[in-house]
Amino acid sequence: MRQMMEEAGMEPPFFESDRNRDQFVARYFLQHFLGPESLEWLARFKELRLSDSDARALVFTREQGAIDNALYRELNRVDTLAASQALGKLRDAGLLEQRGRGSATFYNPTRMMLGEPGVGSIPAMKPLSPNPGGLSPNLTGLPPGLAVQVAALGQRSPAAAMRAAILALCRYKAWKTDELAFALGRRADTIRQDYLRPMQREGLLEHTLPGEPNHPQQAYRAVINSENHP
Repeated sequence: MRQMMEEAGMEPPFFESDRNRDQFVARYFLQHFLGPESLEWLARFKELRLSDSDARALVFTREQGAIDNALYRELNRVDTLAASQALGKLRDAGLLEQRGRGSATFYNPTRMMLGEPGVGSIPAMKPLSPNPGGLSPNLTGLPPGLAVQVAALGQRSPAAAMRAAILALCRYKAWKTDELAFALGRRADTIRQDYLRPMQREGLLEHTLPGEPNHPQQAYRAVINSENHP
């Protein structure tokens, strides 16, 4: 994983240990959610030195097929002007194609961005960011779209956004409380009290080991075929 990160021009996971306190810190970025295919795709843009925000926007656009100013702002917690300037740079770099006008403007991925057959490589140009990009938070192997949803959460995200992310994660697979807390960058007791237990009472989540709430391997998963919404 570290070798792939370095080859793609991305910051690898960072580990720092403190022997005196008998603890260590691990810092992860959004690219650590992505599988080999996605990492290989992002490596095509190494020379552009994408910022965290730009890389996140590209992953989102590749998965969803389009992005606009409002979505860029939501993903990256920036204002309208900053989003407009960033999207303009990605457009000028040949990665996005602008459609519409005024408030109806949106952007589609270009054939070059998608790496379609018969399309040349990224042309030489100055970096979009002075520093090589990382993306942002914690864990490996999530589908890119889900990774972007989790990464878009800030420390002050609305409860509804947190609930939606938790439900999406638990639809993907079962999670222990501490695993969810780590992925979301929150305290385990906060996740348990404010989200997991209420969502379980509402029929959105269920235990993987019913009747054994304190089992060390207890985890949460989304209720299959539930039509409830967070």
